[in-house]
Amino acid sequence: MSKPKHPRTLGETEAQAITRNIRVSPRKLNLVAGLIRNKPASQAVATLTFSKRRIAQQVKKTLESAIANAENNHQLDVDQLVVKTAEVGKSIVMRRFHARGRGRSARIEKFFSHLKIVVAERVEAPAAEPTEQKAA
Repeated sequence: MSKPKHPRTLGETEAQAITRNIRVSPRKLNLVAGLIRNKPASQAVATLTFSKRRIAQQVKKTLESAIANAENNHQLDVDQLVVKTAEVGKSIVMRRFHARGRGRSARIEKFFSHLKIVVAERVEAPAAEPTEQKAA
């Protein structure tokens, strides 16, 4: 006896990748995630490749994992993929202390984040044929 299989929450043309406990604050990670939202997957990878932010390389690995999941697990066309969502969430907070003057201490908080990237296959809308009006 095992647990029943978890139902799929994504659509048929979507795939995701999740990275947990990334050592960066959610505010900083959200700045990088905002660069790739609603962009084609190839353009998002190029944006992250040349980003100067330290965390961009981990975001790029997560995006490439989502693209690989779409290709290998769900047989989606890689050229049609677009970044549907890039969600950032809070994770654990490491608390440290820093010695201050006169025997006091100050709390240092080191934030961690979660990242979830969902890629979806873009459905090309068929071009509508121009209707000709008859001159009466």
